[in-house]
Amino acid sequence: MTVWFSWLRAVCYAGLLVFGLAAAGLLIFFFATVPDLPQVPDPLSRIIETPPTEIYAATGERIMLIGGRETVPLNRVSPFFIQAVIATEDHRFWEHHGIDHLRIVKAFWVNLFRSGRVEGASTITQQLAKNLFFSFQRTYQRKFRELSVALQIEARYDKNEILEAYINQIAFGVGAHGIEQASRVFFGKPALQLSLPEAALLAGLPKSPTRYNPFRNFERARDRQRVVLGRMAAVGYISADEAERAYQSRLLLRTPGDTTPSGSYFIDVVLKDLEERYGSDVVHHAGLKVFTTLDPQLQAWAVESVQSGLTNLDQSLRVPAAVGGDASTHPQGALVAVEAHSGAVRALVGGRDYAETEFNRALQNNRQPGSGFKPFLYYAALEKAGLSPAAVFVDRKVAIPIPGQPPWTPRNFSGEYEGPMILKRALAHSVNSIAAQLVERISPKAVIDAARRCGIKSPLASVPSVALGTSGVSPLEMAAAFASLATGGIQHDPFWIRRVEDSSGRILEERILSGRRTLDAAIVFQLVDMMRAVLDEGTATRVRQLGFQLPAAGKTGTTDDFNDAWFTGFTPTLSVCVWVGFDRGTSMRDAQGRGITGARGAVPIWAEFMRRATEGAPRREFVVPSGIRFVQVNPVNGHPVMPWGPRGMEVALREGQLGAFVPVSDGREPSPTGGGK
Repeated sequence: MTVWFSWLRAVCYAGLLVFGLAAAGLLIFFFATVPDLPQVPDPLSRIIETPPTEIYAATGERIMLIGGRETVPLNRVSPFFIQAVIATEDHRFWEHHGIDHLRIVKAFWVNLFRSGRVEGASTITQQLAKNLFFSFQRTYQRKFRELSVALQIEARYDKNEILEAYINQIAFGVGAHGIEQASRVFFGKPALQLSLPEAALLAGLPKSPTRYNPFRNFERARDRQRVVLGRMAAVGYISADEAERAYQSRLLLRTPGDTTPSGSYFIDVVLKDLEERYGSDVVHHAGLKVFTTLDPQLQAWAVESVQSGLTNLDQSLRVPAAVGGDASTHPQGALVAVEAHSGAVRALVGGRDYAETEFNRALQNNRQPGSGFKPFLYYAALEKAGLSPAAVFVDRKVAIPIPGQPPWTPRNFSGEYEGPMILKRALAHSVNSIAAQLVERISPKAVIDAARRCGIKSPLASVPSVALGTSGVSPLEMAAAFASLATGGIQHDPFWIRRVEDSSGRILEERILSGRRTLDAAIVFQLVDMMRAVLDEGTATRVRQLGFQLPAAGKTGTTDDFNDAWFTGFTPTLSVCVWVGFDRGTSMRDAQGRGITGARGAVPIWAEFMRRATEGAPRREFVVPSGIRFVQVNPVNGHPVMPWGPRGMEVALREGQLGAFVPVSDGREPSPTGGGK
């Protein structure tokens, strides 16, 4: 017996020692933490007063507010929502004093003994307390501080004040913070008028606003609504029959497009850029002022041009109307407008309808540009091989040997061959066989080098077919790269943020405009002059037919089997790229089986946008560098045209270039002359 008492006494002493050490550790932890606890504001409503982040257009117009809240008192909120949020988030809210001990025990048991399940135990008061902590990292120290603040809140304020502050700070997604904003965004009505089905739907969104977004995932949101209604029935707010009737009721959501600000594809790019540099918490809670490059008027015209062009394309392809349909059943499009002398992105459209799909085809959808890539080939040919626009090549069947593989045998789009012609005509009419001869002469590496110097950053395969655009690029890259041609060889990286300020007005970053010369100005002008012929007499003459008459240059692009249609063109001030195609990469053919080319699919969108974007603008010509002279030559043999003879094709020659005065030798192998000094 004595031994047993001795053992029991030892266990008691050990238990007391452990308890004492634990208590001491807890006290040390408490006193180490308490000095850093934030002050609970008075009144409590100030706990959610984080300054909103403001996003401005280049015109100074504010185009978006992030994090701002419209607060409403409890008596202006539907009782159904109050019941729904309490039943879902903290059904013992009216009973506990900031910490629900039963939920803590339950959460501990589930997390410890039920593999694969994670259950939280935060009360509404604790969730509200999180707003005082700028860091949202999950650590035990922060959790303890959060509990301490929750107890302070419960000691100083009544339950109604706590609940009112909470429902005005919840994030519901789609930019809605607080129940009043959410009610208007999703149902177009004030929070007081929410019905039971509507209130239950909204109460389920905060768990995961993106996953349960009813505009994107309606059935998933409805499943979550059923869970909320079940919780309301379980705690006695409604009966099981009322829950079932509410679930079966029809929900009339507001039209998604009504909640989407103009330029949302652009805004998504801006937010992603900011979050990568500053973090999501800073962007959404620190009250930044962000000054962008967006021109709201150009953006509106870009959206309208893409949508009208794709509607016309729907009719040609005989596909169903796109509104409310599956995004994969109809063609999509993208448009990017870049200011040539700075790289500022003035307008950006990433799809037919942002409310239908947020996938940004202007940046995220690298597709083959086809012949739209040829200007980089021609620049490299003029520079590396010393050719001139009047150099003569023969349009004929070619077979380019590739070590270890069958020869590359590109065909012309028409399937026919015209024989001898000068390079300017070959580019204007997008002759593939001559492009193949050029890349064989200068190497794929030279083409890639020219593209890189213009600003193309996507991976490019070092194979001969790279000259015909077989490596994927984005519309943003193409618009920015062609802007390097518009400026005479000054390359600017595209950007969309000019300046960022903190809530106190201190400048965090500011874009200093600086370009770098990467191309020879005289050679660039020769290329631009050749690309003007694309619009005036080549594959993009429809631009002129549609009413756009200002000086411009560009290049069409169409990929194999008509999967992609492109047109990238520019004036001296603005470079614009348009892409159209199916997301799943299928062929675009009309009812007669004719393929949709860049001229048919992309050019009309480009022409409509540019016609509106330049209306009333003065006529600006491309700057002619010193040493350039213009000569009329025969487009077949490159010989000068006599004043009394038939009109030829005007070419721009650099100093020392004589044109192509040597006749073609045998009708097959040309004598490409007209080189440099």
